[in-house]
Amino acid sequence: MSNPDPIADMLTRIRNASMAGHSYVAVPSSKTKLAIVRILKDEGYIQDFVVTGDRPQPMIRIWLKYVGERRERRPMITGLKRVSKPGCRVYVKKERIPWVLSGMGIAILSTSKGVVTGQQARRLNIGGELLCYVW
Repeated sequence: MSNPDPIADMLTRIRNASMAGHSYVAVPSSKTKLAIVRILKDEGYIQDFVVTGDRPQPMIRIWLKYVGERRERRPMITGLKRVSKPGCRVYVKKERIPWVLSGMGIAILSTSKGVVTGQQARRLNIGGELLCYVW
């Protein structure tokens, strides 16, 4: 059975694994998910990721990042929120790209130039579909 919102499924898996203290999480692979995970790595929210060549569906294995000592360690990702959903798409113009927690988090957009952060979209002077917030 297919998942109606695979991006929300990926974000929920990451959120649940980080809150449970797991070292990694595996999610089914797609081009959009891979672009989102690449942004999370570039922004320092995850340690690393690798795409496995499993059959019939390749998987993305994501190693989560934590701060602090063993007893007091906290996940780098404190929140993930899906904004644009299949039932209600949310598009923003270049002037309306939101700041997440006054710049402490990132907004991820799907634009004509690919999947980019809100800051990159402002720099490129383009708007697009607002996929999610990460902080």
